[in-house]
Amino acid sequence: MIYSMTGFAVATAELDTGSISLELRSVNSRYLDLQIRMPDELRALEPSLREAISVQMTRGKTECRISFNARTASTGNAQLNPALLQQLAKWNDEIRRTMPDAQTLSVIDVLRWNGMLESATLVADGLQTTLLQVLQQALADFSAARGREGEKLKNFLLQRVAQIEALRISVAPHIPAAIANQEEKMRARLREALGSDDDERVRQEITLYASKIDVDEELSRLHSHLTEIQRILAKGGTVGKRLDFLMQELNREANTLGSKSVDAEVSRTAMEIKILIEQMREQIQNLE
Repeated sequence: MIYSMTGFAVATAELDTGSISLELRSVNSRYLDLQIRMPDELRALEPSLREAISVQMTRGKTECRISFNARTASTGNAQLNPALLQQLAKWNDEIRRTMPDAQTLSVIDVLRWNGMLESATLVADGLQTTLLQVLQQALADFSAARGREGEKLKNFLLQRVAQIEALRISVAPHIPAAIANQEEKMRARLREALGSDDDERVRQEITLYASKIDVDEELSRLHSHLTEIQRILAKGGTVGKRLDFLMQELNREANTLGSKSVDAEVSRTAMEIKILIEQMREQIQNLE
């Protein structure tokens, strides 16, 4: 399967003490740029999260946002953080000795201190297990979304490949006639300029000129590149960089086709091919 670097997914889970939500979103990027935003209580799981996401993403600017919304009712099961409580008491005594007039901490102040109330769920292994389960669900949806977008891009590219091949086939019959027409014009000019019927010299000049305007090789290489694009798309996997390189090769042949053209139809075809190549290049930037 071919994957787009653009995707979005969200997964949630309900717990006795609240709900946990995990959101994944990504856009195109040359490299994998992974940012994880999560509560400090779950920060120890960040390496596991990074590893799981990196298995599925090789390129793209990806953001993973995790939030835990505690229920008010769950505070009845909360416990005081004994280590932090002792530390606050120690600090309070030290400050009072140094600053006797300083106001002592109230019970409300202590309870509102960040990290003082420990939710049993937050410190339990159960929350970590739930988070990993939520991550796997989000990754499955995320992968499916990227796969659907990748399939759309694949079909788009195959359509453009077919259009370029049709243009290549249609322009091929014009080449011999265009070359013959230019040869006849050149033959007349050379004979007029040389003032003689030296056919051998005329033939040499015409042969040299014909070799310069002949685009059979360019048309052949166009066909070869288009076949390779089809092969890569059929194989799937990580295709973005390889296809981007082939766009450069296609564009080079289209430019040469246009520069060698001595026929209006060939010039028009070269321009249309370049437009289609540019459309493909823009979409390939979104492929992993």
